[in-house]
Amino acid sequence: MALPEKITVGVFGAAGRMGATVCAAVAGDQDLELVAAVDPGAVGESLRKVTGVDSDIEIAGKAEHLDVKPQVMIDFTHLEAARANLAWCAEQGVHAVGGTTGFLDADFQRFRETFTTSNCLIAPNFAIGAILMMRFAELAAPWFETAEVIEFHHDAKVDAPSGTAIRTVERMAAASSDWTADPTTTNTIDGARGAEGPAGIRIHAVRMHGMVAHQEVLLGTTGQTLSIRHDSYDRSSFMPGVLLAAKNVASHAGLTIGLDALVDL
Repeated sequence: MALPEKITVGVFGAAGRMGATVCAAVAGDQDLELVAAVDPGAVGESLRKVTGVDSDIEIAGKAEHLDVKPQVMIDFTHLEAARANLAWCAEQGVHAVGGTTGFLDADFQRFRETFTTSNCLIAPNFAIGAILMMRFAELAAPWFETAEVIEFHHDAKVDAPSGTAIRTVERMAAASSDWTADPTTTNTIDGARGAEGPAGIRIHAVRMHGMVAHQEVLLGTTGQTLSIRHDSYDRSSFMPGVLLAAKNVASHAGLTIGLDALVDL
């Protein structure tokens, strides 16, 4: 019996820390085949030299310079690069898996309009535990009147608050409209109460050396509080979700936001 063909995959931002981790994860998966890598900061270098992955693939500076067009491209870059990368995927009929955060509503609308011959899955967080955290917060929301979210990330993250924090608060706000107003009348220092998200739920962003990605959801009601926390201590925590997305994006038409559709929550 012939073995099923592997899904061919390429990685944008392959020379970055997250990109290198993605390359290693894809290369080590029996159902996927790493066939392409893009990173303008490592043009012409071999993937083996830059990432340590056992591959002779030469890193291209742009997607249009690739010798092989993969079935799926994975993007963990920065916002402007990701916009261009996903546009290329849509134009070329290549499925896209995006982990870059900071997209605006206009970006998502453009993705819905342009991904017609291929599909796009964008997730603010690929850790399965983080997906469960958001779901648990959503379930708890109707039972509490006050809530705040604190997110902690490494000091190289340029956007704040995180996409995970924003998505968490959006889901909590959609689950309940009964939230107590913030009682603060005086801010001794501007911004002390954090950013105001949907339904007035406050979000606090921490950027600190030594951290990777962490989030705590705090909910309170009469006489009790509930804390829901998730911690990613290493980038490898995101890889099961990334690989799951790469294998399933072809079966989810158009634009999909978040891993929920794949995890069946």
